[in-house]
Amino acid sequence: MSSFESKLSKVVTEHIPGCTQLISVERLSGGASQETYRLTLSVHGQEVYMAMRRSPGGEYVEPIAARPGLDVEAQLMQAAKAEGVPEPEIFYVLRRENDLGDGFIMQWLDGEALGARIVRSNEYSQIRPGLARECGRILARIHQIDLDKTGLRDRLGTIPPEAFLDQMLERYYLLDTPQPMIDYTASWLREHLPQEYQLTLVHNDFRNGNFLIDQKGIVAILDWEVAHIGDPMRDLGWMCTNSWRFGAASPVGGFGEYLDLFEGYEEVSGRAVNPEHVKFWEVFGSFWWAIGCLGMAEHYRTGPDQTVERPAIGRRSSECQVDCINLIIPGKVELVAGGGRVDEDMPRIDELVGSVRDFIREEVMVELQGRNQFLARVASNSLDIALRDMATGDEHRRLEHNRLKEYFGSQDALATLRWRLVKALRDGSVAITDERIKEHLRQTVVNQIAIDQPRYSGFLRAIER
Repeated sequence: MSSFESKLSKVVTEHIPGCTQLISVERLSGGASQETYRLTLSVHGQEVYMAMRRSPGGEYVEPIAARPGLDVEAQLMQAAKAEGVPEPEIFYVLRRENDLGDGFIMQWLDGEALGARIVRSNEYSQIRPGLARECGRILARIHQIDLDKTGLRDRLGTIPPEAFLDQMLERYYLLDTPQPMIDYTASWLREHLPQEYQLTLVHNDFRNGNFLIDQKGIVAILDWEVAHIGDPMRDLGWMCTNSWRFGAASPVGGFGEYLDLFEGYEEVSGRAVNPEHVKFWEVFGSFWWAIGCLGMAEHYRTGPDQTVERPAIGRRSSECQVDCINLIIPGKVELVAGGGRVDEDMPRIDELVGSVRDFIREEVMVELQGRNQFLARVASNSLDIALRDMATGDEHRRLEHNRLKEYFGSQDALATLRWRLVKALRDGSVAITDERIKEHLRQTVVNQIAIDQPRYSGFLRAIER
């Protein structure tokens, strides 16, 4: 038995009532920021599954407002369960003397958490029509948790809408990259900040893929690690953000309609939902994730995690940017024609790249399993992006450059003009009502996503007009 298993065995036999043995422990995949394990225990002579959620590497993490810590996450789940929110029972919160890091042990619940399966699997066809309304009811229960009686007010950060916007902009500015659509969206958000809002508990990551379902409905709400006190409509808007629809058309998680979500919320809360208020947070959701994706690329450049997944996620920023286009400046676009670079070499560069992609996809992937197979798929998809860029990228950037040269009356380089537009959007010298800028952003962002991910639902929506 390893040191880890020995310490864990001591914890479960001493603190789980009726437990006489740790039979096995299995590390599960999934969960980008925390470790999850399935424990098999002997409890009152029966084999019982339980789950353990633990900090990466068993570290002790100092809580901050943005991430209050796993002990607070356990407290949040207990408070939610008491309010009627579906949650597992928490059996034990790890202490320093256990020498296992931050974490907690909870009831094991069976169910499905993969968003794509929830949206598409025939297994859940009977419950999908009612899921949006159920999400609304659950969110209302979360938002009415008494922060004072539960002791959560002193353990969570408070982030009003404007502070949340400022926080994300600070992260974006530190990346030091000119992304005009992100700056345009920030200006739109600034002009549409909610003026009337409550401050309640906010889950802050309530979405398809972060709850567990079975054939009867939602079994548990997962991942409370970024909860805070803020505008409750943040949760409704995030639930509707296109990134979490998994390619489906329905706006609520890919499985439901706005009206059902709102009616479910109103049924429990007794408060009317303003759709424009929710739209602000839906736009914010795509803005937030656009910056988050760029952060992944920055991690690849400067951080310890230089897996092939990081830069691939960085390219997904254009998905979120096209979602912002569809929400706040929709309109017609003209796609750049193919043709690509003139290359007389034999073999051509695109043939070299294509051969590597096909080798990974057709020969390497079938020999791999688990995360390595997933990373091989990511690698082959990244080569697809490179091939599409070879075909249309130069022309796309030439047209972008020409539009900016004409707009500013300047012959400066493309990067310089991008920065000029970004700074003008930030200081207000270019207004978000400027039709030429809206047209420019539509053409630029939609043609970029055509390179990065032409099967993305937001791209397909953008070119339908």
